[in-house]
Amino acid sequence: MFEKVLIANRGEIALRIQRACREMGIRTLAVHSTADESAMHVRLADESICIGPPAAQDSYLNISAILTAAAISNADAIHPGYGFLSENANFATMVEEHGFTFIGPKPEHITLMGDKIAAKKAVMKAGIPVVPGSDGAVNDIDEALLIAADIGYPVLIKATAGGGGRGMKLANTAEELPNAIKMAQIESEAAFGNGEVYLEKFLSKPRHIEIQVMADNFNNVVHLGERDCSLQRRHQKVLEEAPSPALNDDTRRKIGEIAAEAVKQIGYRSAGTIEFLYENGEFYFIEMNTRLQVEHPITEMITGLDIVRDMIRIAAGAPLGYTQEDIRFTGHAIECRINAEHPETFIPSPGTIGLYHAPGGLGVRVDSGLYSGYTVPPHYDSMVAKLIVHGTNRNECLMRLRRALSEYVIDGIDTSIPLHKNLMSEVDFINGDYNIHWLENFVKIND
Repeated sequence: MFEKVLIANRGEIALRIQRACREMGIRTLAVHSTADESAMHVRLADESICIGPPAAQDSYLNISAILTAAAISNADAIHPGYGFLSENANFATMVEEHGFTFIGPKPEHITLMGDKIAAKKAVMKAGIPVVPGSDGAVNDIDEALLIAADIGYPVLIKATAGGGGRGMKLANTAEELPNAIKMAQIESEAAFGNGEVYLEKFLSKPRHIEIQVMADNFNNVVHLGERDCSLQRRHQKVLEEAPSPALNDDTRRKIGEIAAEAVKQIGYRSAGTIEFLYENGEFYFIEMNTRLQVEHPITEMITGLDIVRDMIRIAAGAPLGYTQEDIRFTGHAIECRINAEHPETFIPSPGTIGLYHAPGGLGVRVDSGLYSGYTVPPHYDSMVAKLIVHGTNRNECLMRLRRALSEYVIDGIDTSIPLHKNLMSEVDFINGDYNIHWLENFVKIND
């Protein structure tokens, strides 16, 4: 097993990885920017090294600085968390070439799934259904018009190297298509350095369902059930739950088996998530995330497994240690992403935390690096906490979540806690009757 792990991330996920390491008897090294000098993950690490100024490109995205920190501290392995360099195949390759272990997938799988067109072709070979659309990148407007006419409007234009809604545009008619493609190409080039786009049929009321998979170096693969991530704003997840209220046991078993078999066929390693759109009883592949997911705690809550610990064990060469038959799904879990932003305008709200009180009690978990007196910097993603609640069933989970939200106090900045409180009283949400467009409409109605 590793003696020391460098955590190439910040905030709650760095703290989450630290906790797994500490329970395994592994020392941790926190790398941080000057803006994060007083962050909780830095304060609680066994060692810390400053790797640059606040801007992410000069610190958390600075590969040479991270590798230098690993070398001078004699780290054995590097865990990238999520975001930043977690799906950077070049980083994963350089980590291994410099004699460290990358705690994550093989670089070739990061590359494969990072290209949306290549990923689509790979999963089709493995028997996973995909959304109707172009077979590859589309650069010619006349070709795009023919494809769109064939699959039917409206159509989505999506970046081949994209994610998170960047480089994505909607065209409702043939007249709108040329300009939508041009705008998507410009946005994609700016965000990813790659302006290629492809076309996909726009589904009107789908749910966003994802399957968590785990795989070791011996081709042992399991799925850990599904998560419903349909509550989104601007293609960013706001709340997730497991299991999905839209699926029955037979449906979730079938899609889980399909996802696990596909992952096995490509020889994948580590934690991964296959994301689908689900509409009218049909699943359509969106993408595969070759990293730890923000919402992984709800899967841990219903399975009792420690996904981060298992990622570390797999990277160290250990077998998975359990089979599909060993996995039991118990109860229901929901995660609320708590962002430092105004709950109505969604304007970011960095600042210094005054009073801070995290909820507790049976089935309540808070993943956060906040504390009284801590200053939330303006340089990074606005998520500052995750409130995760588990109950024996969905109704108990909702009751517990309402109580936990009422206890949560974060003074000094605006947060999205009031938004989550409002969601708890909405009939559609209570009934589990929502799709990926529901939250956008809810926000507009309540403006």
